[in-house]
Amino acid sequence: MEEDPIRTPPAPAPPLRFGVNYTPRRGWFHSWHDFDPGHAREDLAQIAGLGLDHVRVFHLWPLLQPNRTLIRPAAVDQLVRLVDLAAEAGLDVLVDGVQGHLSSFDFYPEWTRSWHHRNVFTDPDAIEAQAELLRVLGRALADRPHLIGLQLGNELNNMVEHNPVTAEQVDHYLDTLLAAARDGLSGASPGHPHLVTHSAYDAAWYGDDHPFTPEASARKGDLTTVHPWVFSGDCARRYGPRSPQVLHLAEYGVEIAKAYADDPARPVWVQETGAPEPHIPAADAPEFASATVRNAAGCAGLWGVTWWCSHDVDRSLADFPELEYTLGLFDSTGHTKPIATALADTVSELRAVPLSVPPRDTALVLDCTPGTRSVSGPGGAYFEAWMRLRTEGVRPAVVLAARADDGGYLAARGIREVVRVGDGR
Repeated sequence: MEEDPIRTPPAPAPPLRFGVNYTPRRGWFHSWHDFDPGHAREDLAQIAGLGLDHVRVFHLWPLLQPNRTLIRPAAVDQLVRLVDLAAEAGLDVLVDGVQGHLSSFDFYPEWTRSWHHRNVFTDPDAIEAQAELLRVLGRALADRPHLIGLQLGNELNNMVEHNPVTAEQVDHYLDTLLAAARDGLSGASPGHPHLVTHSAYDAAWYGDDHPFTPEASARKGDLTTVHPWVFSGDCARRYGPRSPQVLHLAEYGVEIAKAYADDPARPVWVQETGAPEPHIPAADAPEFASATVRNAAGCAGLWGVTWWCSHDVDRSLADFPELEYTLGLFDSTGHTKPIATALADTVSELRAVPLSVPPRDTALVLDCTPGTRSVSGPGGAYFEAWMRLRTEGVRPAVVLAARADDGGYLAARGIREVVRVGDGR
């Protein structure tokens, strides 16, 4: 019997990044209308006090670019000021550019609406306007040493319903905007490169024929971002808030993203995950947060985890979906919630010992077409097969059917065994 070759121990992984999506405590994102540096400084100090190392921040598109050919310097200066305030608190910053969609609200400038309606994904002038906004933001932020990078916008695929688009048109849109963001940041000092990224909500991974594709998410930009929410596909209600399917959802999202990447070493960022009530009851939220972060940390190539979100939405603000009001680590009065303590403790423990993540020897083959992607979402046959292996103690990777027989690719990912749904494992 031939002996297994001696395997080189895995190299220590780069330090993981842990942060939070910043939602201003006073006034939510409407606070940009009367930006108060003192209030922002107070919020950011609370975030830094949890031992987190970065924030993701959002301005509002209509305030930045109220006319197609007008980008307001005062609004850009506000954003730069917020990045500087975060730096004072010891926090690095990712800036999202085109907002776009936030917490069930869409923010469109009036030049894209009503009598002036333009499809934001396909109209050439609208695309160029967004590109110019990203170039301007990049130039304004490029010399900030605490800047992580520039993202096109938050979950832009949420706007598909009002802006019909094909997958090919999405590719053109993303390529154009990513190039503009790079152009804007090109003035950064050579020793401080910045990331250029984009994000999409879960339909990009699980939605049959959704025009924002897994390939676009996993191959465009400098790394892949995933937003694994437990309400997607009714995951938490389907399986229960303490179920393996819920506690391993972020880990699963990372592994799905790695499968679609061309580069086996491409990093993946869990950029949004949170504990929405009633999907995750408040009593279960601390354990959910701890388990989610620990399980995701067991993925090779993880860049980091950024929790949603910093502060609860004040109930004096109307018309939010119920789950949006209680997603914060701090309540709307600024008090620390139990989930924040659990997250801070978990981050501290993970940082105390350098992580060395072994490769996942076994991969489960994902065989789907654009019209059958839902098999990989909660309730789908592939999702359930992967989770079954995980609960049996296997740490399965995901490999696309087109690559299941590619020995060089499998070796690059450390995969030694390939199994298929229905193989009896």
